[in-house]
Amino acid sequence: MSPRSALVNEELRRRSKERLLQAAVELVSERGYEATTLGDIADRAGSARGLVSYYFPGKRQLVQSAVHRLMHRTLEEALEREPSSEDGRERMARAIDAILGLARDRPVLMRQHMAGLLQAEGFLPCPEQRRLAELLGDTVARHGSHDVDADYPMLRALLMGAVYAALMPGAPMPVPVLRAELFQRYRLDWELGVPPDTEAPGGTCGADGTDLARFFATGPAPGRPAPPAAGPEEPDAQSK
Repeated sequence: MSPRSALVNEELRRRSKERLLQAAVELVSERGYEATTLGDIADRAGSARGLVSYYFPGKRQLVQSAVHRLMHRTLEEALEREPSSEDGRERMARAIDAILGLARDRPVLMRQHMAGLLQAEGFLPCPEQRRLAELLGDTVARHGSHDVDADYPMLRALLMGAVYAALMPGAPMPVPVLRAELFQRYRLDWELGVPPDTEAPGGTCGADGTDLARFFATGPAPGRPAPPAAGPEEPDAQSK
């Protein structure tokens, strides 16, 4: 059998990583972080167990990357959904609603994510997180910030605090109350974004997990042909 081309190997690696990220989100949502093993994630993704360590240094890095992927794709979808808007106040409202929506719809996953950030390893930068930061930074800028470097960390802290408050075991705060506080902070009208008593036409994630696949593209990348169906979808021996 002739060796696979570099382009095919790159596509197979991308698809393998996407499946692992999606499997991590699914399993942690279902079982929690501690009850989910790297072997479980590999099995759910249909990947060889050794591939997990090939792509990620450990479980914490994999799960943080997976959650940050879900967050940045949820935020991206919320910001760009129809009717599209360039209004800074509307985009800020959509951003707040997207993150609070994840706390509401995926409490187990987001609670585990927040707990992970407080562990010894702490915050682990990754490409997924950087994309999330870019989207939030752009939201702050469009809202009218004159100092994005100062205002972005404040928005991030306020959103993290709201998620924590919504998910605190035994004493959770209602999401509408937290939304009202954030909307007052940023001088947003209640009708902007996705008010709690309305259904979002897009940009929020359902709790049953059936719509997760749209955030984890395991098909061919746009503009690229599908790789061969035969053979394992993993890096070949020369790439390890």
